[in-house]
Amino acid sequence: MYQSFYGFTEMPFNITPDPKFLYLSPTHLDALQHLKFGVEQKKGFIVLVGEVGCGKTTLCRRFLNELDANHWDSALILNPRVNETQMLKAILTELGETKLARNQHDLVAQINRVLMSRIEAGRDIVLIIDEAQNLSFEVLEQVRLLSNLETDKQKLLQIVLMGQPELKTILARDELRQLRQRILIHYELNPLDIGDLTHYVHHRLTLAGGQGRPHFTNWALRAVQRASRGIPRIVNNLCDKALLAAFLRESDEVTWKDVRRAVKDVATLTI
Repeated sequence: MYQSFYGFTEMPFNITPDPKFLYLSPTHLDALQHLKFGVEQKKGFIVLVGEVGCGKTTLCRRFLNELDANHWDSALILNPRVNETQMLKAILTELGETKLARNQHDLVAQINRVLMSRIEAGRDIVLIIDEAQNLSFEVLEQVRLLSNLETDKQKLLQIVLMGQPELKTILARDELRQLRQRILIHYELNPLDIGDLTHYVHHRLTLAGGQGRPHFTNWALRAVQRASRGIPRIVNNLCDKALLAAFLRESDEVTWKDVRRAVKDVATLTI
């Protein structure tokens, strides 16, 4: 409703993980550098943890977009609620394989052959598992065993586990100590502080084609920070509804009252 009124070329606060809108706050930039370093230096296991809505998936897509497609193959697993056999098949499918072995033992052998052939062809492979806190112990153990595949000089597969804070608790279990010992890089995303949130909102408004209108007042931004706790997905939801409230007033200024109305609307939707 407000897109044409404010002259936006697209909606500024969609919650879909569009890498174009990624705002690299200091914590997001640091996380991206950790991912790049860990994968390029072939550190094996990398863990990225962040609260729901902190931008892990968007960051992941940005990371994949920046990998050299002429050198890297990637497998991105978005639904980890699978058993060991399904996980192995998902990895092969993501790598473009169409004829899959049927049982777990043969699937592991097939993955080994595929990875070896690609390494020999001068390519490297990264596996990224999103929502990794939902992996069962058995699948985590299978992923750990995949990390054992190697040549005399390097691991065949670089593995990134991304998940919510519960992933830290899961990995701390005694039965997963072998996996935990293989994690050489661990990074945790922090929420946006008020300074980063202010830049984040202006960043998205600008990318959406905004020309200085509407304007969020300082009190409005502080209200968004307090209500969202700095979680980007919640920030997007609140700013979208606050913009609608300002539009209904035909105002170029988003005020504290507009944000308060947005907070009430969000609270109503989540009851």
